Amino acid sequence: MITLEGKRAVVTGAASGIGRATAELMAELGAAVVVADVDEAGAEVAAGIGKAGGRAAFVRADVSRADDCARAVATARDRFGGLDVLFNNAGIIRRSTVTEITEDDWDLVMAVNVRSVMLMSRYAVPLLEAAGGGSIINTGSGWGIQGGARAVSYCASKGAVVNMTRAMAIDHGASGIRVNCVCPGDTATGMLAEEARQLGEPAEAFYADAADRPLGRIGQPADIARTVAFLASDAAAFVSGAVIPVDGAGTA
Repeated sequence: MITLEGKRAVVTGAASGIGRATAELMAELGAAVVVADVDEAGAEVAAGIGKAGGRAAFVRADVSRADDCARAVATARDRFGGLDVLFNNAGIIRRSTVTEITEDDWDLVMAVNVRSVMLMSRYAVPLLEAAGGGSIINTGSGWGIQGGARAVSYCASKGAVVNMTRAMAIDHGASGIRVNCVCPGDTATGMLAEEARQLGEPAEAFYADAADRPLGRIGQPADIARTVAFLASDAAAFVSGAVIPVDGAGTA
């Protein structure tokens, strides 16, 4: 039922984890994909998509910078003729309380997790309008819906993304642009390992605690990628302004 044949997409944070899984799945489903990441490993992701018969282009982009965001979106226009899907996925985490976090870390989390959504969307919306509409998917978090310990900047940033999604869906619906948010629970990515390191906890024990949810496991990048692909597709033609937990009932 789900196809992305003929669609053009930009995926940020696409060098690894959820972004990589989503870029690869979108290409498998027929989309041409701009792989955007500050990590040069994104070039390998794009090359792998090409070897598998798909279409992809890598753009090294720091999504907290306006010029990099503009270049990523322009690549979709120049290489693939336009844009139909934007997946705002790039993100970072700093585990700390409000009394522990430095101003620099607070600003960095907000820049990567929140400002990037505004910047990427600012440049994407005109191309989506030119295509007659399209889909923007933002990566929130379970901690954008409820609070978490020692993660004040992350919770604040993801709460902002959740409500930005609703505001953008209202603002751009008349142009045929759907805007939705996926909220992953703990997922087996480099970010989860980085959380364990920041908290000084053994990774195995940290992962075991994270699996304490009704479905009894942590998420895999493919779990979130499939939901994003659905939201990007015409199968979700009347879904907009939605905030969808993909977390094994963790927030439930």
